[in-house]
Amino acid sequence: MKRIAWGITGSGDLIKETYETMVDIKEKSEIDIMVFLSREGETVMKWYHMWNDIQKDFPNFKTEGGPNSPFIAGPLQVGHYDALIIAPTTANTVAKIVYGIADTLVTNVVAQTAKGSTPIYILPVDQKRGSVKTFSPEGREMELKMREVDVTNTEKLAQMENISILEKPDDLYDILGISKD
Repeated sequence: MKRIAWGITGSGDLIKETYETMVDIKEKSEIDIMVFLSREGETVMKWYHMWNDIQKDFPNFKTEGGPNSPFIAGPLQVGHYDALIIAPTTANTVAKIVYGIADTLVTNVVAQTAKGSTPIYILPVDQKRGSVKTFSPEGREMELKMREVDVTNTEKLAQMENISILEKPDDLYDILGISKD
């Protein structure tokens, strides 16, 4: 059985699409998904009215107590999990990873996992120059302009060892070998 660790950061952009994809993958497969949330990931899940959903769909999820609490980095580094997925990922988390800052649960887990052979897949929300359409917690469509610094950091992230960039939530099906249909 495949085991993956899925980290959720404080991004509202793509959170609903990513969450729906991961629930679908869970229902279509035997993959064991261990979910962990950054402090801001918890905030966003509540703000987007998804807190009850995560408790129902992934009842054993973990929340951040500090950069190494709960202890996730070690098992990922030694290959207990088949993959680490961080999706969606804020510009702040991407910047910290790019510059080697490991002061949160998510950034520490990525830093330590990158030292081993467990593959890391990251879905940054700030990928392409220009604007993107997203949705507010109430479902209202919004347009966000990507900042140059954030897109540049995503480009740097793509060059890092043992890290693969996902372009969209549906890419999760391919990396996990699950049919979308």
